[in-house]
Amino acid sequence: MFKQILSKLPRKSSKTTENREHGGNHATYSKAYSGSRKSDSIPGPNAASDAGRKGASLKPNGNSAFSSYEALPGLKDVPGSEKQNLFIKKLNLCCVVFDFTDATKNLKEKEIKRQTLLELVDYVTSANGKFPETVVQEVVKMVSANLFRCLTPQPRENKVVEALDVEEDELSMDPAWPHLQIVYDFFLRFVTSQETDAKLAKRYIDQSFILKLLDLFDSEDPGERDYLKTILHRIYGKFMVHRSFIRKAINNIFFHFIFETEKHNGVAEFLEILGSIINGFALPLKEEHKVFLVRALIPLHKPKCLEMYHHQLSYCITQFVDKDCKLADTVIRGLLKYWPITNSSKEVMFLNELEEVLEATQPPEFQRCMVPLFRQIARCLNSMHFQVAERSLFLWNNDHIENLIIQNRKVILPIIFPALEKNARNHWNQAVHSLTLNVRKIFCDLDPEMFNECLLKFQEDESKEKAIEARREAKWKRLEELADMKAACSEAVIVPHKAATPASSG
Repeated sequence: MFKQILSKLPRKSSKTTENREHGGNHATYSKAYSGSRKSDSIPGPNAASDAGRKGASLKPNGNSAFSSYEALPGLKDVPGSEKQNLFIKKLNLCCVVFDFTDATKNLKEKEIKRQTLLELVDYVTSANGKFPETVVQEVVKMVSANLFRCLTPQPRENKVVEALDVEEDELSMDPAWPHLQIVYDFFLRFVTSQETDAKLAKRYIDQSFILKLLDLFDSEDPGERDYLKTILHRIYGKFMVHRSFIRKAINNIFFHFIFETEKHNGVAEFLEILGSIINGFALPLKEEHKVFLVRALIPLHKPKCLEMYHHQLSYCITQFVDKDCKLADTVIRGLLKYWPITNSSKEVMFLNELEEVLEATQPPEFQRCMVPLFRQIARCLNSMHFQVAERSLFLWNNDHIENLIIQNRKVILPIIFPALEKNARNHWNQAVHSLTLNVRKIFCDLDPEMFNECLLKFQEDESKEKAIEARREAKWKRLEELADMKAACSEAVIVPHKAATPASSG
């Protein structure tokens, strides 16, 4: 009976599939769908239990077919007065979530839903009238039914290393992506449409909806995170009432990441959104924004996986300093607080960011932090890792930073001179040795008198250290001689023990 009914269902051609791309980074819908047929058997976040999620108007019964899931008439084939009702019916039809982990199940129904989703995208794109409340409600219902799902991550062992080495195409992708991608594109067009009234839509795109949207940023699929990034940014721009809440929610995600798990796939995307948000902050900066910098952004330098999002983080940090140069001292001291000790590649990243911050730093702020800063730079100059030492010396290639150093050379040169002198004498790397001599020459030509003072003090300190070392060696040598004499005489070294004498009475 079911087979007879299904044989009468109209089958739409897939020729209506267009080459729709999002930001030039996503595969077209047709390619995603054809590719999914090969990967339907790949386990992913969208498990079979998703088919029974709330919001679906029809549910599969085991392996049986969807007895009443059939295509609706095209929106172009009905009068204008009926389009809205048909649009809502199509939204309800798309609330059904299929099991993509089984390549043999519901192929016809999946194609019907895909074609319906494409039609919904076209309708929203070409809409020429404000969407009423019923439509907004059904849109949010359909989007929630399809997107909000339990993400099942792959094992996290060596996650940082793998994420840097694996090609994007090899990363985990939800097997339901052929449908999810169109739903994301539909929702993005709906949010950005001029026909969507923000005052009306905010009742349904509420704080609960936004929190669920933020949870999806932990997806392992970079294509999905890219859609989420664009959608969240558009929501932030359109729904002003939610702006403060979005910032606080991202802040909480950062806290959880920094101080508890150090595991989240979407930190780079969040920071990219925040970079745009910070760029639009009005001056003077609010106190809450400065607190966000100190409590969330600066501590993001702590996790081991910094390399995965450092570029975006560095941009956010420098945006704050560009907005308010007085924050430079706070930022530099924050960097010094989290400065890596044993991770050389992370040190190079810190030095890169430090240069960007110093480039926007003014003399008064520089003078507040220059002593601890150049103590750290001196340690970097003497690093045995040539990239760390080389990157430290490159700071003198920046004209603004060089001018700041020259203006404060009376304080800075005594701090870094021992490091420069040790490098010039015996650093193993030729490039570091040459750069050190160049920096040394800058100070020598600029202020010969001070340079000679520092050289004399360095030689005196070196002599004192040699004298101390000589005395230490002499003591150890004397102890060795005494031990040899005792051994030769076969005499045991006895430590006398004085017995406690009782106090005399009377």
